[in-house]
Amino acid sequence: MTGPVTFRVPPTVPGSRVLAFGDYQPARVVTNDDLAEMVDTNDEWIRSRVGIRERRIAAPEETIVDMAVQAGGKALATSGLTPDDIDLVIVATCSAETPMPNHAASVAYRLGLNAPGAYDLNSACSGFCYALSAADSAVRTGAARNVLVIGAEKMSQWLDWSDRSTCIIFADGAGAAVVAASDAPGVGPVVWGSAGDQSDRIMIKGRESFILQDGQAVFRWATTAIAPVALEACERAGVAPRDLAAIVPHQANLRIIDAIARKIKAPDAVVARDIVTAGNTSGASIPMALARMIERGEVPSGAPALLVGFGAGLAYAAQVIQIP
Repeated sequence: MTGPVTFRVPPTVPGSRVLAFGDYQPARVVTNDDLAEMVDTNDEWIRSRVGIRERRIAAPEETIVDMAVQAGGKALATSGLTPDDIDLVIVATCSAETPMPNHAASVAYRLGLNAPGAYDLNSACSGFCYALSAADSAVRTGAARNVLVIGAEKMSQWLDWSDRSTCIIFADGAGAAVVAASDAPGVGPVVWGSAGDQSDRIMIKGRESFILQDGQAVFRWATTAIAPVALEACERAGVAPRDLAAIVPHQANLRIIDAIARKIKAPDAVVARDIVTAGNTSGASIPMALARMIERGEVPSGAPALLVGFGAGLAYAAQVIQIP
């Protein structure tokens, strides 16, 4: 019998940072007036309850992989890295057309990446924050040098378009980030958890089912449970709320977003309200919103931003990052 084996482990690095973001939205715009022709609703009713004015819906032939490639390619081009530099791809999605193959491997191939590790992650609306934390861990432990993290969703294919409680909310799109090693950490510690006793509040029961949501229960949970998680993420990162340049919550409902922002009490932070024109894109909403804020020049490079994901599971995650 041999004795204990000592394993060689890769060297660790102090931390990781986000080099760039990218986003993609389908071309088709669906307004509240358009929905009013399909179900018993109107623009005032929708805007007063969820804050959405319009949303983007993918074409029937447009896939999650198609959208992820667009957002991922944009983030990669902005990052200054080449396809050969990426050695891990993570796609956060909860709206997969099929369970296999995974989306990440297909995205990597379409982007011309050189045989990277590739996997999908499903934590629904908190998926991007979970994937970003996984990327940060992979970089810090030496398992990867540079990671492409994508949130991509085609929620429209899981909607009952005669159900006004859900069809007015969800939409399609993708957002991406490139994460790389850094001597100065630019991704703070994640704070995450779940309330599995309420996992039936947002669900898809089976292959022939649609999204079901207990909107009132989710609203109560999100407006009471999520702000303390966000504040803990700030504390763990060593960033006071007053120093935040941006708060980027999952774009679930404008009233939820505003309630969380009020409790965080960050007077100088720009609060993402992308939901007004993008709808709820689940795991894609946070990177999409921040990419668009950066593109519009609303947030300064190098400043701290708080990301807060929450939704089906009921799972949640938050971390502070340095804006690229």
